[in-house]
Amino acid sequence: MSDARDQSAAAGFARLLETVRELRERCAWDREQTLARGLVEEAYETLAAVEDADAAELQSEFGDVIVQVMFGALIAAERGWFTLEELLTAAQAKLVRRHPHVYGAASAESSADALASWERVKRTEREQAARASALDGIARTIPALIRAEKLGERSRAAGFDWRDLRQVIAKVREELNEIEAAVDAGDHAAAGDELGDAMLALANAPRFIGHDAEAMLRAACDKFEGRFRHLEAAARERGLDLKALDDAELDALWNEAKRALDKPR
Repeated sequence: MSDARDQSAAAGFARLLETVRELRERCAWDREQTLARGLVEEAYETLAAVEDADAAELQSEFGDVIVQVMFGALIAAERGWFTLEELLTAAQAKLVRRHPHVYGAASAESSADALASWERVKRTEREQAARASALDGIARTIPALIRAEKLGERSRAAGFDWRDLRQVIAKVREELNEIEAAVDAGDHAAAGDELGDAMLALANAPRFIGHDAEAMLRAACDKFEGRFRHLEAAARERGLDLKALDDAELDALWNEAKRALDKPR
């Protein structure tokens, strides 16, 4: 260990693990836990604490995530898949293997160089695992927006991608035209299929201007929520029923909310 804090952290980890083991053995509810149950929920709660810059909540949520991982690892060990010790050893070895510019002879002068090195090692790992596609290893269970972006990034690394943002926008327009044609034909199944294609293309647009699709959509959701809450409050103050208003009246309330909340650019 590098210092007393690391030793203390290791001791705390061991105590937490012992508590989790004890709960797994002695608590009826904890004995019924399954692999990854609650893990995604805890991860999203952790993300919320990060975005809120809430240090106390972040400490609590990080702890909950660690507990979820421990429970999952113990369940895997019960099934004979691997032990927690093997999990930790493999995780450490992977970090070393994927940082040859830190632990090996390679060099990386910038974060972009380091990322490129990381991706090269991952490609080598996929090849050694006899994975035939550049898309292998992208989990189908991750949120669709993140998956769409990862698929685009991987296909780009393999040499297949749009050239620039304008090509992406053109593709989205093409898909929108196909959606309208399907709607006009009364073919809702085809319209749904084309909507999916449009969403896939649009999910990849942010990376062409250096942005993250998930972060951009969350920000857009936050903006919509703020505007809508303002609109609701204005309607209540004036005794208005949103369901009874026509389009022009709704637009007026919405534009009022935009003027009140949007920051000047």
